[in-house]
Amino acid sequence: MDEDSISALNMKIINCRKCPRLVDFREHVLEKSKKYEREIFWRKPLTGYGDINGRMMIVGLAPAASGGNRTGRVFTGDKSSEFLISCLYDAGITNQKTSLSKDDGLTYFDSYISLAVRCVPPENKPEKGEITNCNMYLLQEIQLMKNLKIIVVLGKIAFDAVVQSLREMGKTVRGWKFGNGEIYEIDRYRVMCIFHPSPRNVNTGRISAEKFVELFRKAKEMSE
Repeated sequence: MDEDSISALNMKIINCRKCPRLVDFREHVLEKSKKYEREIFWRKPLTGYGDINGRMMIVGLAPAASGGNRTGRVFTGDKSSEFLISCLYDAGITNQKTSLSKDDGLTYFDSYISLAVRCVPPENKPEKGEITNCNMYLLQEIQLMKNLKIIVVLGKIAFDAVVQSLREMGKTVRGWKFGNGEIYEIDRYRVMCIFHPSPRNVNTGRISAEKFVELFRKAKEMSE
């Protein structure tokens, strides 16, 4: 893969201002928070992170206000990332249990993590047009992953975004429905569905660390 291609794509993502509602929100959310008053927030769209030559892709929903929008890296510095990265470590996909900052040394093994929406949305609810605007970036990332075998989607919005990308690639996707643990196959790709690791899903017991690790271990095996 041409490393210049992913670098060029990442520059496009970081400079994107297509969605006025998201631009306004990301640039002002938590700006009066005393907890983070000494921090300089990223407040830009997020690129993917990890090994673009890897065989696994993980797709989440969007940055968190106190997570990626603050730290500048996907699934970093918030409760969802705390749960996710700990589980990925136990599944053998990352080199450490935590994701706290851009310079903390986190490495993904043979995998790349990205998002359906690149900017933090109000109430974690992106609008349909905003998801569509971001989809071109997800599509290009999938196309750049020449060794890709499995895409793990975290939640329904990520699932829909990946399905849209596959259709734009000319794939015929019919009858797919999001369900925790469901696996679909199309051409050389497999798509695995897992509930999003949001605090609500974790705290209500909708997902458990044990089940999460089990599914990611299965995804890892399927990518090998």
